[in-house]
Amino acid sequence: MQVTTAGGVKVYNLSAGKSLPEWISERKRRALLKNDLGLRRRIELLQDFSMPIASTGIQVTADGQYIMASGVYKPRIRCYDVKQLSMKFERCLDAEIVKFHMLSEDYSKFVCLLSDRQLEIHAQYGFYYRTRIPKFGRDLSYHSPSCDLYIVGASSEVYRLNLDQGRYMAPLHTNARSCTVCEINPHHQLLTIGTEQGGVECWDPRSNTRCGQMAVSLDTMDSGGDTTLQPAVTALKYKNSLTLAVGTASGQVNGSKLSEMRVLLYDLRTPTPFLEKDHHYSIPVHSIAFQRSQDLVLSADAKALRIWHCSDGSPFTAIEPEHAINSVCYLPETGMVFMACEDSKMLSYYIPAVGHAPRWCSFLDSLTEELEEAEPVVYDDYKFVTSSDLDTLGLSHLVGTNLLRGYMHGYFMDIRLYHKAKAVSQPFAYREYRKEKIRQKIDEQRASRVKEKKVLRVNSELAKRLMEDTKKTVKDVSNPLGDNRFAAMFSDANFQIDEESEEFRAVHPVLAKAKLKKKKLEEKQADIERGESEEREGRPSDESSSSDEEEERAAWREVARLRRSKMAEEGEKGSVGEEGAKVEMVAVSGGDRLSIQRPSTVSRASLGKRLEREGGASLATPHSSSLGNKEMKFSLKKSEVETTHKQRMRDHRIERRKLGRSAKKILPKTRNTPVFWKGRRVK
Repeated sequence: MQVTTAGGVKVYNLSAGKSLPEWISERKRRALLKNDLGLRRRIELLQDFSMPIASTGIQVTADGQYIMASGVYKPRIRCYDVKQLSMKFERCLDAEIVKFHMLSEDYSKFVCLLSDRQLEIHAQYGFYYRTRIPKFGRDLSYHSPSCDLYIVGASSEVYRLNLDQGRYMAPLHTNARSCTVCEINPHHQLLTIGTEQGGVECWDPRSNTRCGQMAVSLDTMDSGGDTTLQPAVTALKYKNSLTLAVGTASGQVNGSKLSEMRVLLYDLRTPTPFLEKDHHYSIPVHSIAFQRSQDLVLSADAKALRIWHCSDGSPFTAIEPEHAINSVCYLPETGMVFMACEDSKMLSYYIPAVGHAPRWCSFLDSLTEELEEAEPVVYDDYKFVTSSDLDTLGLSHLVGTNLLRGYMHGYFMDIRLYHKAKAVSQPFAYREYRKEKIRQKIDEQRASRVKEKKVLRVNSELAKRLMEDTKKTVKDVSNPLGDNRFAAMFSDANFQIDEESEEFRAVHPVLAKAKLKKKKLEEKQADIERGESEEREGRPSDESSSSDEEEERAAWREVARLRRSKMAEEGEKGSVGEEGAKVEMVAVSGGDRLSIQRPSTVSRASLGKRLEREGGASLATPHSSSLGNKEMKFSLKKSEVETTHKQRMRDHRIERRKLGRSAKKILPKTRNTPVFWKGRRVK
């Protein structure tokens, strides 16, 4: 897939890339796909979307499910199924296809106009019927309400073949010597015919009468005097019921060109165009399409496809393929465009700015979005430098010239100029680089023949922490991680971590605090070793402070022991202490006795003891299971109200049981079983 930008709009060529020849074997094909990265990354939107020599026409069916294309050589027509993304069928013909038209919403019925004046009608199963027209045909259109097929060509007559009756009807007689193109308006079924003499005629298919005509005029002056020449009409397309686009070809006077190719937009109610768009090429315009959501016009000649705004004619974007364009097919209300060219490949273009991708290739939307997000900006011939780099190279005087192009906080400059300036400003840079490489080679050789205990010079603290965390014996001290990908982190000075920097402390605050604490501990240990016992900054010495800490810890341990013993005694007695009971504690700092309030012992008692004291349950004997788990079961005592209510319900059921009568003697009523009531038979 190739991406181009024209007018700020990205156009994706889905047919770009290498193609494999058909005559190679399958084994060689797989080998090429395996080794060639370009072949693996190509996007084959439709399988076998090509022709042997060239493609002449391409159309999409009304239901949007099939793509029909014609080409040579041999003359053939191919049908592609977009659901399967592959070719459905291929049919070869006896002559080259000039135009073909779809008669149904799918591929089942279509007609081909051949270059040998033949009309071939095809059905779903294949060829159906062939007929001949008097003159060479150039274009054809189908009027579905009357089943009339209109054919225009090198004649003033418009041939009319009725497909319902299977015979030719009376032709339409135009005012021109020959006709070039015809189009039927889908809104009001008006037949529009373009002539070689620059005229446009409108016919009513209901009465087969001419209802209007206009001339695409071009006033020029030649050596013989004043004449009015009109360019030939080569393309017609309706936007709606009133707007008509006319594509033209320039006229000639004594071999001199009269005008550029242009597209004219007409309102059928006025004879003058309200907009003209020049193509600036001496090639006739052969294809026109409309994009209604953004009000765009797509017009194509053999050189390029131009997309422009319908309101003012301002350009939107353009596509110029390598080969001549024969036909253009635009999928309505999408961004997909197909081209039939003078090449074996039929081109597929996707323009996200024009519309979204069709449903059958919706993956193109996500693919193009990812490409836009991850698209790298690569400048192979340019070097990005900052202002400080320019000062180092001595090129600050070039700021503001064409040699430097400003970009963000620096500049882009030619890579050749950068290398020359660096060689002049740093003449010994290569010598230093060579010395560094030689030193590295010597160190590698020494390490291979002299086995000594290696001491890391780069990131030694990090290596110690890694070895302490892993708690494993590291064979190679020079690479504590054991991964060759990160070996340079402990040997190359460029990877040195500055643990004293503010950035490191901000990212690793815990590590910085631990390092500071370790540093203070080392200083304190050094003071103890030197025998410094004096107080620092008004604080007591280390010996006195350590003795006080030991006494404080011993006092707290004694208090905890007394509390545990008292709680154990209360649990054995099964009594609950009074609220607000007091426990005497010895203060750490002196001999004064302090009394503090302790919480009630009710909350500390076990569940079984609390239930037993309240009289609401009877405690069963605890027992141990085979797995060592202990279990204790409680049986809740029911209250007097519950017992009385339960007894009343029991007596009530007994009473109801005595009063109830058995239903065993009652027989069901059936058709043959009589029913008696008080000794009488009831019907």
